[in-house]
Amino acid sequence: MALEITDATFEETVLKSDKPVMVDFWAAWCGPCRMVGPIIDEIGKEYEGKAVVGKVDVDANQEFAAKYGVRNIPTVLVFQNGEVVGRQVGVAQKSAYTDAIDALL
Repeated sequence: MALEITDATFEETVLKSDKPVMVDFWAAWCGPCRMVGPIIDEIGKEYEGKAVVGKVDVDANQEFAAKYGVRNIPTVLVFQNGEVVGRQVGVAQKSAYTDAIDALL
């Protein structure tokens, strides 16, 4: 299961992590987000202990979505050492997300 990340926990959870981090920026009303959500949850389980996988509800948490230029959702960002190293906008196959994490492990 993916972590619920908020504006309040983003810096500690994402930017200060010593592991690769995948963040799904989504909203409850977004149809494509509901397609990506279960994939992100699955990846969260598979990469537990190896990477941090989380979700940010952009309706409730807009600070970091704005900071990283998230204009369309779903947008999945991959971070390493506090820097964005990957971006996937829209729905993609699971392998597109796992390949991004695998490249950092």
